[in-house]
Amino acid sequence: MKTTRILCLSLALTACARVDHLGRPPELTSPRETEEFMAMVNPPLDLPIGSGRPEAAASLWSGSTSALINDRRAAIRGDILTVVIEIDDRAEISNSSGRSRSSRESASIPQMMGIPQRLANKLPEGASFDELADASASSSYRGNGNISRRDKLTLRVAATVIDRLPNGSLHISGTQEVRVNHELRELTVSGFVRPGDIDRNNEIAYDRIAGARISYGGRGQISDVQQPRYGQQIADILLPY
Repeated sequence: MKTTRILCLSLALTACARVDHLGRPPELTSPRETEEFMAMVNPPLDLPIGSGRPEAAASLWSGSTSALINDRRAAIRGDILTVVIEIDDRAEISNSSGRSRSSRESASIPQMMGIPQRLANKLPEGASFDELADASASSSYRGNGNISRRDKLTLRVAATVIDRLPNGSLHISGTQEVRVNHELRELTVSGFVRPGDIDRNNEIAYDRIAGARISYGGRGQISDVQQPRYGQQIADILLPY
């Protein structure tokens, strides 16, 4: 009984995620609740030379990373850069295996110092030492496997530097939400990049992000219809057939 109550409570809590768009579009996440916003409002303590100093306003030289011949690139906590995602992967794996075996064994004692002939009269009718044992066995196995997969995704998303690691690498994170009618599309990207891999347009390709985590999905009425009900998902896990 206690287990049933816990199961019902967990189902109720899980279903609450869909209540926010019951009869209306799903709510957008507030940008002020993200790690990117916290990185922008809490800059690092080691500010670049020249920034934030009173005498910098009267000087012709600016200590910022901007220059006359190139664009400013993300380098410190709170800076923004563009992540270019162009995934076009294809994987095909095919293998086959086969195995067969056949064996036959037979044994007979037609002559053995006259003993079989002496005992033949005592054997049941139809029994004989001429064909004492006869056995045969055979087995065969064949397996085939084929995997074919194609992934293609082309996106661009702005990410924010949320931390600068001791070795100089940048920890970036970016989110994007687009709502169309009652469906919300969500895109998230995070990982670690080297400042030198950021090009002059302040962009970086996804294949230069270490530990990249890219998620593209959505939530809303259409996504709910495409997913099996929670009861069906639980039944698929518990039922052994």
